[in-house]
Amino acid sequence: MNFLHNLWNDTLGFSRETLFSIGNTHITLLRLAGLVFIAVLVWHLSALVRRAIMRLAEEETDPGVYLLSRISSYLVWIIGTIIGLNYLGFELASFAFLGGALGLGLGFGLQNILNNFVSGIIILFDKTIKVGDVVDLQSGVTGKVTEINLRYTRITTSDLMDILVPNSEFISGRVVNWTYGEAVRRLHMPFSVAYGTDKELVREAGIAAAIGLPGTLNTEERKPDVWLVNMGDNGLEFELVVWIGKDSLGRPNSTRTSYMWALETELRKRNIEIPFPQRDLYLKNSSIKVSVEK
Repeated sequence: MNFLHNLWNDTLGFSRETLFSIGNTHITLLRLAGLVFIAVLVWHLSALVRRAIMRLAEEETDPGVYLLSRISSYLVWIIGTIIGLNYLGFELASFAFLGGALGLGLGFGLQNILNNFVSGIIILFDKTIKVGDVVDLQSGVTGKVTEINLRYTRITTSDLMDILVPNSEFISGRVVNWTYGEAVRRLHMPFSVAYGTDKELVREAGIAAAIGLPGTLNTEERKPDVWLVNMGDNGLEFELVVWIGKDSLGRPNSTRTSYMWALETELRKRNIEIPFPQRDLYLKNSSIKVSVEK
């Protein structure tokens, strides 16, 4: 029994020995353990607060609720950290030197971190980009916004790949928000047919292809149509123009593929020829004409 008592006293004494000091604050093993415990507790508490706010909302993608949940979790982190440091005896004035270290660090590569942090705050408060929006970035990334953090925004593509995009890209680059405002957009899908084809038959094929797909809007104001846009080198160039709703906007690539697939089927049903590039070559000093297909 005395052995266990002595072992406990020795362990307790070792845990109270100063490992290093920050200003007037002496850092011991016991304080470090307490700090880790408080950090874990604050992490779980912030997650609990965020989930509780989300459960109170009727829709998790509501921008106001999402903003409130994020800010609440960050406030829990800040308040919990300050309370924990004060309770453990840390003097916050001892960390004043961190301001100088932070300023030095900003000059050596932390600009991007600070830029993304500020950009994340702007995105959360600006509300031009929200969870659930379908965006097309200047870098070529296209997908649905599934999470907005202070450092990055998570974009989920139609292939279910999660891409972590730095927030600064949303502020400094071009962003196409497909679902900003009214969640209805118009797609343009170019195609061409051989010269001499009946234009009305081409229109009939395009409209039939569009109406045959469930995502197409077909109202008095928004109807599918076929436009003749150019007389090209090899044939007449058309565009299949269709209006699609929010369900189809979430998967733009597969939606476009579905329309092109249905369009080719309808053109084939009507024996409409899709042209291929070709050139006519004339041999010098000869009446022979050679047709070359590319």
